[in-house]
Amino acid sequence: MQFLKVDDAVLHYQVIGGPENGPVLVFANALGTDFRIWRDVIVRLVGKFTILTYDKRGHGLSETGEGPVTIARHAEDLAAIMDHAGLGSAVICGLSVGGLIAQQLYIDRRDLVSALILCDTAAKLGDADSWNQRIAKVEANGISSLADTVMANWFTAQFRADRSEELAGYRTMLERQSPNGYIATCAAIRDADLREKARQIGVPAICVVGDQDGSTPVEMVGGLAKAIPGSRFEVIKGAGHLPCVETPERLADIILVFVGGLENRATLN
Repeated sequence: MQFLKVDDAVLHYQVIGGPENGPVLVFANALGTDFRIWRDVIVRLVGKFTILTYDKRGHGLSETGEGPVTIARHAEDLAAIMDHAGLGSAVICGLSVGGLIAQQLYIDRRDLVSALILCDTAAKLGDADSWNQRIAKVEANGISSLADTVMANWFTAQFRADRSEELAGYRTMLERQSPNGYIATCAAIRDADLREKARQIGVPAICVVGDQDGSTPVEMVGGLAKAIPGSRFEVIKGAGHLPCVETPERLADIILVFVGGLENRATLN
């Protein structure tokens, strides 16, 4: 395991080496998860990329730190890890709030972003009332009070019926997150609005969404794709909010094709 002190928090990350001078791929996680959600995607990509995964501030084995947590602060954390690891420019793959972090990283540190894979996300997620209600519920009753609703949004009905052991494991992952860290990132999402900035993204991008996503529906993610100049849009059948868990082989294929296209473009140029 690898750890780095960034400002007032120790952050957990992992770098998996790849081909020398090959592409670098960075994964940023959803709210209420740690970097294990990417495992079944990563095993299909190992050896083709240098890969960075990490637990964002307040999640997994990463500390929350003191003071307000914003999407900009999350992006600063990721930049610090990338700089520390000497990774340089990378393809950033962010899911849900991880997609907001990826967009913010492009805004703040364009030198670190060669392309974007934005999964089940948008430039503005929800409204203030819904996030304030969620924060109040966690403060009063803990993260477990949200678990049934979150599982229904994360996963399709078929997954919940047929893969009950995995469902139990991901429910436990959610419930074991730091309540303070979860609340802090809820507030960060509530306060983030990158809609104007999304229209200024100037690197290759693809927006991906599960066709049964209960958190960021197809229409929402499609709107992000329309906002980003020249971006591609892909809908994954049979997936909810976490296609990296439910259909990892399909997401891995999308990543391989997308990054392969970037490499072909670079060769032609």
